[in-house]
Amino acid sequence: MAETVDDPHHFDFDLDRGIRVQVVEKLEASPMLPLAKGTGPQASGIYALYYKGKPVYIGKASKGTTKSKRTLRARLAEHAAKISGRRNITLDEVKCRYLTFSSEWWVFAAEFALITHYQPEWNAS
Repeated sequence: MAETVDDPHHFDFDLDRGIRVQVVEKLEASPMLPLAKGTGPQASGIYALYYKGKPVYIGKASKGTTKSKRTLRARLAEHAAKISGRRNITLDEVKCRYLTFSSEWWVFAAEFALITHYQPEWNAS
């Protein structure tokens, strides 16, 4: 008997949903921090920027798999510098959260999962 989607005994594991549920849960349980130079570790991972409490940007820092080799601390400092030079927004209004991973692969998977989940405004522009 061929397995089909209509077969009540057939199961396809939804790995994307499994990753998304876990990474969203862990990110939301992590502390909300001020966005400032020096925030974050010298490690790879993902981060979320929040404007007035709402997630507006999801990003990654991957030391091992990107040309820039930037760390979370470097990426968050870049955002802090960029925002501090803007009008109509202050650093006091922007907070961040981040997660680190033991594998560079999970950085990419987690970033995709979080963007899919939150659909942050600044990622679309």
